[in-house]
Amino acid sequence: MTKTHAPIVERVAGWSARHRKTVVIGWLLLVVAAVLIGQRVGNSNLNSYDPGQAGQAERAMSQSVVQQPDSENILIQGRSAGQTYASDPEIRQAVRQVVAALRALPHAATDIKSPLTTQGLVSGRSALVIFNVAGNPSNDDQAVVPALNAVAAIQARHPGLTVEEAGGASVDRAIGSITSQDFRKAEVTSVPVSLVLLLIVFGALVAAGIPLLLAGTAVISAISLLAIPSHWLPIGGTTSSIVLLVGMAVGIDYSLFYVRRTREERAAGHDTREALRIAAGTSGRAIVISGLTVMIALAGLFLTGIDVFSGVAVGTILVVGVAVLGSLTFLPAMLSLLGGWTDRGRIPWLGRRRTAARESRFWGALAKAVVRRPLAWGGVAAGALLVLALPVLSLHLEDPGIHSLPSNVPVVRALADINQAFPGGPEPAEVVVTGQDLGGPQVSRAIAALHGEVAATHGAIREPITTEMFGQDQVLIVSVPLAGSGTDTTSNNALATLRAQALPATLGQVPGISYAVGGLTAGNHDFDAQLASRVQWVFAFVLGLAFLLLCATFRSAYIPALSIGLNLLSVGAAYGLMVLVFQDGHLQGLLGFTAYGGITPWLPLFMFVLLFGLSMDYHVFILSRIRELRLGGASARDAITGGIARSAGVVTSAAVIMVAVFSIFATLGLIEFKMFGVAMAAAVLIDATVVRGVLLPAGLALLGDRAWSRGARRALATGPAYGATPSWTVSEPPRPTNGWSRTRATAESMSSARSTE
Repeated sequence: MTKTHAPIVERVAGWSARHRKTVVIGWLLLVVAAVLIGQRVGNSNLNSYDPGQAGQAERAMSQSVVQQPDSENILIQGRSAGQTYASDPEIRQAVRQVVAALRALPHAATDIKSPLTTQGLVSGRSALVIFNVAGNPSNDDQAVVPALNAVAAIQARHPGLTVEEAGGASVDRAIGSITSQDFRKAEVTSVPVSLVLLLIVFGALVAAGIPLLLAGTAVISAISLLAIPSHWLPIGGTTSSIVLLVGMAVGIDYSLFYVRRTREERAAGHDTREALRIAAGTSGRAIVISGLTVMIALAGLFLTGIDVFSGVAVGTILVVGVAVLGSLTFLPAMLSLLGGWTDRGRIPWLGRRRTAARESRFWGALAKAVVRRPLAWGGVAAGALLVLALPVLSLHLEDPGIHSLPSNVPVVRALADINQAFPGGPEPAEVVVTGQDLGGPQVSRAIAALHGEVAATHGAIREPITTEMFGQDQVLIVSVPLAGSGTDTTSNNALATLRAQALPATLGQVPGISYAVGGLTAGNHDFDAQLASRVQWVFAFVLGLAFLLLCATFRSAYIPALSIGLNLLSVGAAYGLMVLVFQDGHLQGLLGFTAYGGITPWLPLFMFVLLFGLSMDYHVFILSRIRELRLGGASARDAITGGIARSAGVVTSAAVIMVAVFSIFATLGLIEFKMFGVAMAAAVLIDATVVRGVLLPAGLALLGDRAWSRGARRALATGPAYGATPSWTVSEPPRPTNGWSRTRATAESMSSARSTE
């Protein structure tokens, strides 16, 4: 007897099914080991720095000698134009009360400046009190609470005035609170929503629990193991939340692919071991290809050269890799162990119908109509998506700044009022100076000259310019207020003026020192500039490697070109929808946000990477099914309609779950999360309906046999498809209870059963 070898995916799954108890227990022990390793290694909590000059400033300010507390601003303002500081005694009384209250809180406030002692803190009907938060700067968001309470009490005593506080610590506190609430809501909501939808999909409690078990164990393992790279990359809470999202998405997708195919083969008359063997050779293979595509797409984030993206890339690649490993080992072992128990706990009126895993009549009928007239159907669908993508031409990238928070948050209103009354005050640029003799006369003259540059810049930089020395004249920080809101074009232009004009003419003339400009405006500007300079390389890397991988998989250049083109079309449509909704402000009342005329700069690139990887799951699964039927002897048209009809159930189910999870983000507070949720849900929905149901079959029908190129047509001439005939025999006897049969008789009967399908 000649012994041949099955593909490695089948061999791994076969071994896992034969040693099912060992694999299941081993997988659970692996999860426990990952948790213990994570606890043992511990998270390093490295700082994440912006690229460019802003990052240089941030690194200098992270030195131990620099203990720079957050600055807070308290606005005391008359409600009418006639209530000026000079003419209204109530405003002056409120200022004195604020100063007295802060002086009574030495553990919360220090370095208090007010109109009583400092010039430049009065503007018409507005007065400003500035203080630094006392104590350890790392605890500013907690230390500021007594001051916030004192300001609220003074506001209550003066209903005719506006008394409100905003600053670095209070804004950080608000963002941290809303972000943690948002992620907690997403995490807590996504699991039960997924479970309910899985119950509807499978119609049985046990089957619905399997995807959650794989996804959950993959996420727990990956998040625990993130402790290892956290010692050289910044891994924060946001990274863990993204890992959770991606891990749940791919874990559920891969389980759906595998479990659905196993059920389908069992419904066709095969026993569990044969059903698992076929699922391993078809869905298992598609999972490997999909997983590699997702990891390639996510690896593109490394090319940005931005710390936070590198941390996200490591975490998401890790969770996808663990999910793929679990799909190839744990899933077949678990399904073999459960056997017929997989369908236990059926939902009344739903369980029997779902267990049958029938073809979709709707998608099959639509695919037949499309392949009969592919040019007409494809032209209409492509035209519709192109129209939806047109708003991308007016895409304006701008950081939301304070607009990130809901407008009803008190600190948002306060910061807007302060910025209007005292432009540039709340978030000044920070010029970090290092070098020799920072306290000497040359540096002092340069700072004095910088004050003189205020008039020359025509309002781009403003007073009050303040300085603060740290250590033994080791680090000097010069705070320079800028025009604009801090994140808009006006602020970016003011930053350019400071960097290119004011500083070279002053501090730039002092030998032996160096400086870098940091702060909110500089950090956002340098982050966006770095992203813009690398985005084309990320796109080229992701598209190029994905093309090569799909070429090797399907032995065709047409298939990857078509898949990538359709993917870009759906991503473009999602971008267009995002511009319509969030930049132009449509649906802002319904979704609960205030449009600020821009899109968060990092979001389009991150969405592209994530969407490209996740939506390729559908393409690879559908194309693998079509290729399987085509190589099994079906005509090109029958393979297209049959592949789409047979894959419709799992693709629709996966898409519904993913759309539901992403839609949760549309209900969260931060505008970036809303953008992300709406655009991702729209892209997945478009990909699973218009692209899968119309454009893909239309494109394949127009290509005909050319789609499969010479290598695929040679395979068509030499043998049937994956899963149609086993390509191996094994010398060991069959194990009828805990593995699949590998005898020649089983192979022949399997070939007969598949050829009649």
